[in-house]
Amino acid sequence: MNWILVAMGGGIGACLRYGAGLWLFKPSMSFPWPTWWINIVGCFAAGIFFAFSQKFPVLQQEARLFLMVGILGGFTTFSSFGLETFQLFRQGQTVLALSYALLSLVVGVIVLGIGFYLLDSVLKH
Repeated sequence: MNWILVAMGGGIGACLRYGAGLWLFKPSMSFPWPTWWINIVGCFAAGIFFAFSQKFPVLQQEARLFLMVGILGGFTTFSSFGLETFQLFRQGQTVLALSYALLSLVVGVIVLGIGFYLLDSVLKH
């Protein structure tokens, strides 16, 4: 049943992301506003869902799987990143939270570049 909750939520979230991206996209934009807004809205929703799950722990498992892992996971994984970083700050682990945020951003962009250039060089031969 847990897999079904995640799959259903993920499908909804992916469709919401696609729709929001189409709605927010303007051909003349140089800054990636649609992705930025989707990430910000996803983080806001993650905060609301997290607070809700703290107040009503009976619904925590199923609601978390459907809403957080499913819908928000399909909408944006940035919301999970934001929630995890926030939880580290809440636990007083400031250095760990900042390290996680910085390393995720820097290493993620570097590895993306490595993957791109690696395949690009293979395809050129």
